[in-house]
Amino acid sequence: MNILAGKIQVDFRSDEPIYLQIARQVEQLASRHALKSGDQLPTVRELATELRINFNTVSRAYRILDESGLISTQRGRGTYIWEIPSAETSRKLREEGLSVLTRRYLGEAARMGYSLLEVQSILQEQLSAWQSGKAPSHEISEDK
Repeated sequence: MNILAGKIQVDFRSDEPIYLQIARQVEQLASRHALKSGDQLPTVRELATELRINFNTVSRAYRILDESGLISTQRGRGTYIWEIPSAETSRKLREEGLSVLTRRYLGEAARMGYSLLEVQSILQEQLSAWQSGKAPSHEISEDK
């Protein structure tokens, strides 16, 4: 049984991409010392099989973790926790998640035919409301 068995939970209904869910959870496990420097992670294919997802998804998560310096993949030897995540590593992972959400939002708005000015106007309105203490809701409501 590998070190991540049962520790990574994938929510297929979440708006957060699966590869970011994996990266975030590995980072959190390392932050809580459930994973320690030098611990070997399962191969991409092993974790993909365990989670019942495409191996490219796990590969993308590992690539993000590698780029952030949290893990190190050594050809022929495996993938290891390289260092306990720093605040900078956590920040990079959060930024990646926010960037994905932003691209998804803008892509959907463009697909629906909204103009750049319309998107900017509504976004600024929502940011102002958020800043004044009216947190954005993720629920969809209809004006009546």
